[in-house]
Amino acid sequence: MPLVSVLLPARSAAPTLDAALASVLRAPFGDLELVAVDDGSTDDTPLILARWAARDRRVHVVRGAGTGLVDALNLGLGHCAGALVARMDADDVSHPKRLALQSAALAADASLAGVGAFVRCFPRASVQGGMRAYEAWQNSLVTAADVRRERFVEAPLVHPSVTLRRSALESVGGYRDAGWPEDYDLWLRLFERGHSLAKVPRVLLWWRESASRLTRVDPRYSPDAHWRLKAHFLARGPLNERSFS
Repeated sequence: MPLVSVLLPARSAAPTLDAALASVLRAPFGDLELVAVDDGSTDDTPLILARWAARDRRVHVVRGAGTGLVDALNLGLGHCAGALVARMDADDVSHPKRLALQSAALAADASLAGVGAFVRCFPRASVQGGMRAYEAWQNSLVTAADVRRERFVEAPLVHPSVTLRRSALESVGGYRDAGWPEDYDLWLRLFERGHSLAKVPRVLLWWRESASRLTRVDPRYSPDAHWRLKAHFLARGPLNERSFS
């Protein structure tokens, strides 16, 4: 069995998919499989995935029903054999040393359920002030204490930069669609179960900024959805049993 299963959902991602796949599969880390979920693509995404699978036996293509990211993630998770699950998006680029460094960090600290990394948004001309500030904040969080302390400010890890222990991910039931960001929901559910998350303090993911990103166009990532998510977990955690009288 591979040590790491890279979980990559894709829907109509043909323009960026080759670069994303190459960044993972051409890295000098061989103990992996790549589980790619084609979630109802209408472009050349299925052909690109088939081409990579034909020439690299580590690539496993799963056909999704086009029912959305959360369903695609859970479908792909069910096909992951590795003890570690590394998230990757079809429009991002992974550093060649990412999986080796994150696997080593998890091997060195059994208390961690997962590790993220610093990110670099690109293309830089498209990265405006707010996103640059968010990138700087993300890259200021390193230790498990940092991540836990800042968890209600905003999602403290960038999802496609994270490698998780599959056992921890499965212990909270995998991903769920609660009407708000599935990644932020996952981090807070892991914290509720007493898990810790940290980061490798290096830029290991180039995170593509684009007007068509789900975080820009899907109401589940709206400010209102974030407020509802935070209120839900604050009421169950830090505000639970606190008297304001």
